[in-house]
Amino acid sequence: MSDETDSDAGRPNKLGDYLKSVRQSLGMSLRDVEEATEKEVSNAYLSQLETGKITKPSPHILFALSSALGVAYEALMQLAGYIAPTGDRAPGVKHGRAATFAIENLSADEEKALRDHLAFIRWKDKK
Repeated sequence: MSDETDSDAGRPNKLGDYLKSVRQSLGMSLRDVEEATEKEVSNAYLSQLETGKITKPSPHILFALSSALGVAYEALMQLAGYIAPTGDRAPGVKHGRAATFAIENLSADEEKALRDHLAFIRWKDKK
């Protein structure tokens, strides 16, 4: 679990505030989230995230939290600073990293289905 604490001390805790807000709106305790992540994220670690003591958790922690809290993984990756928000990228710059981080152990059929679906979306957007 990587974390950056000293260099980000004066920075607003957008990720932590967001996680706390979502957790509380779902009526979940820190321990509830720990259980929902199958102990991938301890309640103590989540508390440190929420209070800003840890500001940049690893992508696999963000993935576990996104699943447990029902929020978009890409949004957590943006708040943690791993990927730039879509509006912040220069025109024409492509990143494609969100899908790479979010998808693990796809079968060949699943991978093909995703590529086909993406091709359809791109085709539809061109119309």
